[in-house]
Amino acid sequence: MLIQNNISLKPYNTFGIDAHAKHFVSVNNLEDLKHILSLKNQPNKLILGGGSNILLTQDFDGLVIRINLKGIKIISENEDSVLVQANAGENWHEFVLWCINNDFGGIENLSLIPGNVGTAPIQNIGAYGVELKDIFESCEAIELSTQTIKSFYKADCNFGYRNSVFKQEAKGKFIIISVNFKLSKKQHNLSINYGAITSQLEVMQVSKPTIQDVSKAVISIRESKLPNPKEIGNSGSFFKNPVISKTHFNTLLENFKDIPSYPISQEEVKVPAGWLIEKAGFKGKSFGAYGVHKNQALVLVNYGKAKGIDILNLSKLIQKTVMRIFGISIEAEVNIL
Repeated sequence: MLIQNNISLKPYNTFGIDAHAKHFVSVNNLEDLKHILSLKNQPNKLILGGGSNILLTQDFDGLVIRINLKGIKIISENEDSVLVQANAGENWHEFVLWCINNDFGGIENLSLIPGNVGTAPIQNIGAYGVELKDIFESCEAIELSTQTIKSFYKADCNFGYRNSVFKQEAKGKFIIISVNFKLSKKQHNLSINYGAITSQLEVMQVSKPTIQDVSKAVISIRESKLPNPKEIGNSGSFFKNPVISKTHFNTLLENFKDIPSYPISQEEVKVPAGWLIEKAGFKGKSFGAYGVHKNQALVLVNYGKAKGIDILNLSKLIQKTVMRIFGISIEAEVNIL
């Protein structure tokens, strides 16, 4: 284990922002992680996973700890289900493919989401009608202040839309080191009612889909809409879909007849942030080194040499414009440093 100095974080964030860390270490096992956390001469620490949900707007004057804990194993199983544990440093999509290759179901709709396993519960990642909480059993996390391990079960995590206890009262206090998933082994309950999946399965000429088919459909959809971070810097969806009152929505309908919505309750609906941003005129708009992706208005992109502050200022302009036009506040899904 080597602590390096003045290291560029460009390879470690999917936006490709060239911010620097005063100190940097990649941790490959739990004992090294406990040791690093116990260092009293490094009070200022930043925990970094896959770097897919962070926007770096400045250099970090402290120690960046990259969580690189690897390993996947079956904890228990019966005829119907299996409990799988994945360590925090595993690439999320590669883990999803491992599950699908073993015919473990429930996770297929979450294919091709960027990032690592350890950060998935923090965001309660979700896509195409499925959220992480639907397959989550528990996770193990290390407390930064004491280096003790604590188990968090589903009820402990307070999962919400792109939210969890790890973004609220436990924020900055724990590092997730492994996650346990309960997946099906047979009679998979497929979630294919999301319109884009249904359409893609029709294109694939699949009438009786398997979990492998659903995964392939999701991958095709995501690849058609979202840029590959290895080619164009981005963090996927930058904004959350806002939830508004039905009264507000009905008022908007008077001027925007085609505004889509998804019911949340009798009083509230969710409105796609991408639609709002597109209607506000930002989809495909370029500002030189950065901009909004041409195929998906939710995705802010770095074309090569943008600074984090450029992306941040663009996000604020989008928020301000959407508020002015629709009276709706859209919240960043990405963590901003």
